[in-house]
Parts: sequence; C-alpha cells; structure tokens
Amino acid sequence: MKAFVFPGQGAQFPGMGKDLYDSSSIAKQRFEEANDLLGFNISEIMFSGTPEDLKQTKVTQPAIFLHSTILAEVLGDQINPDMVAGHSLGEFSAMVVAGGMAFSDGLKLVSARANAMQEACEATPSTMAAVLGLENKIVEDVCASTDGVVVAANYNCPGQLVISGEIPAVEAACAALSEAGARRALMLPVGGAFHSPLMEPAREKLASAIEATEINQLRCPIFQNISAQPETNIDTIRKNLVAQLTAPVRWTQSMEAMIAYGATSVTEVGPGKVLQGLFKKVDRAFPTESAALS
Repeated sequence: MKAFVFPGQGAQFPGMGKDLYDSSSIAKQRFEEANDLLGFNISEIMFSGTPEDLKQTKVTQPAIFLHSTILAEVLGDQINPDMVAGHSLGEFSAMVVAGGMAFSDGLKLVSARANAMQEACEATPSTMAAVLGLENKIVEDVCASTDGVVVAANYNCPGQLVISGEIPAVEAACAALSEAGARRALMLPVGGAFHSPLMEPAREKLASAIEATEINQLRCPIFQNISAQPETNIDTIRKNLVAQLTAPVRWTQSMEAMIAYGATSVTEVGPGKVLQGLFKKVDRAFPTESAALS
C-alpha cells in the first residue's frame, strides 16, 4: 500500500516551483489562479524571492501548499495514494490531493490560516525549540513543571521533539532539558509558538472558515496530526483540521500508524526530503522517495 505525505512550514527554498511552472500549462494556470486569489504575486516570490521573503508566514504556507498540490496535479495518475498525511500545514495539501476539497478552497484556507497565525504570533512574544535525545515523557514532564506557557508541539520522530510557547518559558524549559540529558535543546528561528495554546485566537478564526468550506469524501484515509489515526468521517476530519492549530503534531505516531496500517512505501510530495528522513528514523529500511517531474 502506498502512503503519500506532504511537508509543512520549513520545507521552503528560493526558486521553489520554477521548474514546475515551466513544465506544463496546468501548472501555469494554477500559479496564476493563486496570484489572483491571494492578491499578491506569490509565484514571483517563490521563483526569485530571498530566503527572508519566503520566511514570512503569509508567503511560506501558501507557497508550500502550492508546490505540493500543483506537483500532484501535474503528475496525475502517478499520485495514487492508499493513504495520505501531512505535517502541520501539509495536512491541507493532503486533503486537496485526496479529493477532500477543491484547490481554490484549500488555498483560501491556507491563506486564512497563515494570516491568523501571524496575528497570533504578533500578539504574544513566543517561539519554539528543538529537543534531541530525550524520551517524550521527560520532555512533557519538564514542560508541565515550567512556569508559563510551554508545551510539546511536534513529535517529529523518536528522539526529536519540538516544544512551543512563551519565550521565557521555552528558554527555561531548554535549560532544564539540557540538565536532564538532552543532546541538544536548540531555540528555533521561528516567529511564534505554533501548535500551542497561544494559537487559540488563530484557531477561532480558522474554525469559521473551515465550517464554511465544502469538504468531500476522501478517496483514501487521511492520518491526521491530532489523532494519528486513519480518518474518513468528514465531521471528524473537519474538527481535527480546526483543533490542529493548538494541538501537537503527532508525526511520529502517524508514521508508526501508517506502517501498522499496511503502508509498504512512502512518497513525499512537495519541496525537500524532510519527511523521508523522519520515516528513516522510525524504520531505516522503509522505502521512501520524492515525487518528481520526469
């Protein structure tokens, strides 16, 4: 059984999507549609912008979504998933590719999500940090015992967990985690505390947008971040898309669940190879590949 996975924020790079744009009229049409829907020339930023340009949340999230969904559309029948999953933002790309929502609806939601998250970031100084080499329970316990808001946010792979919260709380947790034996506890260059309670204002704004969006029956199960289980019920999927903003990304658990469900290979659809590397941390022998233009 084939699993197809879709990357999230952090996979961007300057020049991303230019080869895709040049590959077909379908890709050109989608990029032009995106420029109109977003109200700014995102294709120009993707193709010739600087790394700083691409770090803006309002640009980053739509850019990665566009790369993944347009690539999948151009490849057509080569993208034939038995199951899908997306890391954070990538969950929206997975929804479109699996037939759960229209391209334009997915892009509108991603843009609304990015803008709401940016506003939440500006409201409270906050950040994230990567913790390497500790068991999840130790990280969770340290976060729970630290003053202020700091929580486990991304369960990326065994031994790699990202924490998220207020800047002083994250700094204090990093110091405590280093004392507890972490190989590294490294502050990340991000603009806010994604997948934490500090994203509650963004969750409230996104909820109304998701409720107003038509969601169709997917052609295969989606392993959602919040449950790490194969979801097919539209009402459950809709609720999980909303809850995802303030809940942790259970990617380790999702990878393990996909393999247990019967996945025999995984194809990453979008920029970079980050998710393939995470699968290798779960099972070094597991077959992985990137979707690519021939």
